[in-house]
Amino acid sequence: MVDTATTASAALAHTLTPVELFLQADSIVKAVIVLLILAAAWGLGVTAEKLIRLSVLHRRAARLFDSIRQGLPVSHLADGFADAPQNDPLAQVYRAMVEEYERSLELAQTDSQRDSLQERVHRVGQLASAGAIDHLQARLPGLATIGAVAPFVGLFGTVWGIMNSFQGIAASNNTSLAVVAPGIAEALFATALGLVAAIPAVIFYNRISGDIGAYGKRLSTFIGVFEVELSRQLSKRGERNGLRAA
Repeated sequence: MVDTATTASAALAHTLTPVELFLQADSIVKAVIVLLILAAAWGLGVTAEKLIRLSVLHRRAARLFDSIRQGLPVSHLADGFADAPQNDPLAQVYRAMVEEYERSLELAQTDSQRDSLQERVHRVGQLASAGAIDHLQARLPGLATIGAVAPFVGLFGTVWGIMNSFQGIAASNNTSLAVVAPGIAEALFATALGLVAAIPAVIFYNRISGDIGAYGKRLSTFIGVFEVELSRQLSKRGERNGLRAA
């Protein structure tokens, strides 16, 4: 009796493994399972890429901010920024503002022209910062979509699997657990996969959004530091022009 019960339990456990559940599932439920597995894999890939990149950017930004404590040149790139990778957002913003300063410096002869130069440099910095943030946010909406939609996709698979179970009961006129369990297990497996895809997506979407927001504040702070130094140098330039005119 004990051996028979043990054998039946082992057979049931083998039948209800995830692989067996997938192989025995209806084609619609299989499609749902495959879709959820692909969504979960894509979400994990995006999460890993974003977290690694943001971690590198934050560490590099900390080093670059340390390098400008002695003063930030506006007529040329600071050494630390010149050595930074071309795709670094902080370096991109700095390069854009320095280039605008170099192009417009000859026009900064009067106070109004110097004010216009500062405004143009500010706008260029803001545009470069917005472009960098947009690039960092790429594919992030897809992560949010997975977090919002995956549970409902899994629920659809659940409903479909339960419908098949009831159809099996009606066809066999047998309500025993052996008849009902496989279909219900397939249905619940789809729900579980939906949650497996959705929960990490929601958690890491919020984490990555917070990290991007923090990095955006660093970019804004850097633009402000640049503008302060730019204003100081333009004021000195104006004083020198005034002394020569006198």
